[in-house]
Amino acid sequence: QVQLVESGGGLVQSGDSLRLSCGAYTLNFGDFVVGWFRQAPGKEREFVAGISWSGVSTYYADSVKGRFIISRRNKLNEAYLQMNSLEPEDTAVYYCAADSKTDRSQLTRADDYQYWGRGTQVTVSS
Repeated sequence: QVQLVESGGGLVQSGDSLRLSCGAYTLNFGDFVVGWFRQAPGKEREFVAGISWSGVSTYYADSVKGRFIISRRNKLNEAYLQMNSLEPEDTAVYYCAADSKTDRSQLTRADDYQYWGRGTQVTVSS
């Protein structure tokens, strides 16, 4: 069993930055692909970014490419999402997800991930 806990969300203004963290309570965190998803009110959960086991490979949704950076530190059992130039459209609950079936950063479907955190709210005011 893998437990994921997100932190770092909050209320910011347009143009500000936030860094989300995902803490993983598991052995062999380096064997899990990590993805960040978000869900805005009334919308479906959408893929934001993914990172491979070692962190060498990353993949981003077009809507965040160039603004967000996903990273990880396996020795600390943590993954991160650095969010820059935030926009009101980025307002959502952000979720961390993990899966060990394959080492691909391009896992963009929620069904690809077995383990999920409870989410952290990010609100961007204009």
